Amino acid sequence: MDNTDVKILQCLMKNARANSSEIAEKVKLSTSTVIERIKKLENSGVIKGYAAIIVPEKLGKDVTALISVAIDHPKFNDGFIAAVKDNRHIAECLYIAGEFDYFLKVVTDNTKTLESVLNEIKSIPGVSKTQTSIVLSSPKNEYSVPIKAKKEK
Repeated sequence: MDNTDVKILQCLMKNARANSSEIAEKVKLSTSTVIERIKKLENSGVIKGYAAIIVPEKLGKDVTALISVAIDHPKFNDGFIAAVKDNRHIAECLYIAGEFDYFLKVVTDNTKTLESVLNEIKSIPGVSKTQTSIVLSSPKNEYSVPIKAKKEK
């Protein structure tokens, strides 16, 4: 991956709906070259996909919670992950180091639904402890990776 690829990625992170000709203009390449480079980035797995950024509150999802989960033993990890993947309220699951093993981002309609989700999580075999924090606001919520183009010689 070279500086041009980084510039293309920066354009896509700012606006994933930008078309190839818009990106080509910004990175000073032909449209066909940009298309080719984007395909290579997709095929290599650097670009996993493209998604709309949804505002949960606009869909009546008024409660976001961050739940830390401790698991008794690593033998329970696969079952836990399977249960998490099946739960539509769990938007994100991170495997972490520290006192807890997993960090979940849960998006629900209300606290009653959150309580139900918490009970489901606590009933998963191997879950020994949870800690929940309710998100009051999200002053920064970016879906990008901090990358910079190297200075060209």
